[in-house]
Amino acid sequence: MNKKIIPVTLSAMLSALCFFGAMLFALSFPAQAKQAGKMPRIGYLNHHPGPLVTDKAFFQGLRDLGWIEGKNIHIVYRWAARKKHLYPALAEELVRMKVDIIVTATRPIAQAAKNATTTIPIVMVSGGDAVEHGFVASLARPGGNITGMSEPIADIHTKLLELLHETLPKVKRVVFPLRFKNSTGEKHVLKKLHAMAPALGITIHAERIERVLNSAVQERIGALMVLGGTYNVYGRRIAKFAAKKRIPVFSFSSTPVKNHFGLLAYGPDFSAQFRRAATHVDKILKGANPGDLPIEQPTKFELMINLKTARKLGLTIPPEVLFRADKVIK
Repeated sequence: MNKKIIPVTLSAMLSALCFFGAMLFALSFPAQAKQAGKMPRIGYLNHHPGPLVTDKAFFQGLRDLGWIEGKNIHIVYRWAARKKHLYPALAEELVRMKVDIIVTATRPIAQAAKNATTTIPIVMVSGGDAVEHGFVASLARPGGNITGMSEPIADIHTKLLELLHETLPKVKRVVFPLRFKNSTGEKHVLKKLHAMAPALGITIHAERIERVLNSAVQERIGALMVLGGTYNVYGRRIAKFAAKKRIPVFSFSSTPVKNHFGLLAYGPDFSAQFRRAATHVDKILKGANPGDLPIEQPTKFELMINLKTARKLGLTIPPEVLFRADKVIK
């Protein structure tokens, strides 16, 4: 049986190839367009009413790594305006929005995010002692969906107590205001302070913050040592109390010193820490598993002293302490 052979010209072959190529391009284009148009969304949750210097340092850290808001990432801001009761609702809102990453700026906010999701990656910018507070099993291998930064709070406060003793060697009674009745973090700090205090001739008195602020203190308070979280909630009342009683305030946060009622602060350089946290976001956006990213601790610390406060209290800062200060407010 003879078969009819249809000659195929070169031009016909090229036409067919072009046709099939165009079809393949058309079929693949929607998927490519969708993938290219997908912009990662980062939920950013903080307790302030709006961005501060530290928040801006985080955003700058992202820009330094090539993540430009509106160009290749979208940031969903949620500011709690210092209203702690809003933390859970705001965290749950970000989860419902299905953001790609949740960035938390404080330990209580990190806890709210942890309670809200076990799947969306969480980057803690400042989470206190991440292991002590139960966020992760270890700093080196966090596991789960949480990574970021962690501060050795208890160790920092023992250093702060040493600085207090060097600055005011005559002080024998230091009051440590407590925010919570059974706070694991506060207990951990107090345990280390109580262990160190006798060698310095100091006694640490832990009192509920309301008791400290609302009652007449029977014994003279030599100094107050204030946790950052305590200041965030009770800052104005602590400032008023300290000014009225003429009590020097030593703190983990530099904010009391900047606000001219704190005498001395020692703690991490939080702007550097916030910038560093952007690297965790960068790695997750590029495909890393948060549970495989080691949690980092601060490498840069700041000693800040307010000489205006010292003059108001009639105190002289020893030269050897003043010489070591990173920042001095005159």
